Amino acid sequence: MNPLLIELGEAVGQALKARGETVAVAESSSGGLVSAALLSVGGASAYYLGGGVVYTAKARFSLLEIPREAIPAGMRSASEPYALLLARTVRERFGATWGVSETGAAGPTGNPYGDAAGHTCVAISGPVEFAATIETGSPDRLANMDAFAAAALDLLKRATASI
Repeated sequence: MNPLLIELGEAVGQALKARGETVAVAESSSGGLVSAALLSVGGASAYYLGGGVVYTAKARFSLLEIPREAIPAGMRSASEPYALLLARTVRERFGATWGVSETGAAGPTGNPYGDAAGHTCVAISGPVEFAATIETGSPDRLANMDAFAAAALDLLKRATASI
């Protein structure tokens, strides 16, 4: 695993443990790297409640029970509103302090919605909410997956430090 992801996972994990907080994850094009980084820390069971790779509409429904009709008209995946919906839903379903999500296009090509490879949106939902759009400008799938996971973990790290 990328050393940066391990470093971010350790920082976030230590902060969550110190605060007695928990996290749940819904990620897409990062392919489980956010969860892997959080779980790379000894004692992760103190703060990591669960998560899933929500890569398709079927996965979204099966894992988070968000049916198509619950998605507001005009909302599409790989957008900040959709990332917030995922983060809120995974937080609520697991009863976690924090929900973290990522949804994008790792590459080497873009997605059906017109986003280029290297585009993702990350979000956190908890005592505060944030969403951000990341554009790497690269078609390198593996590098993008690492960058997307790092962005989600960094957003959570900054959020836990801000409250």
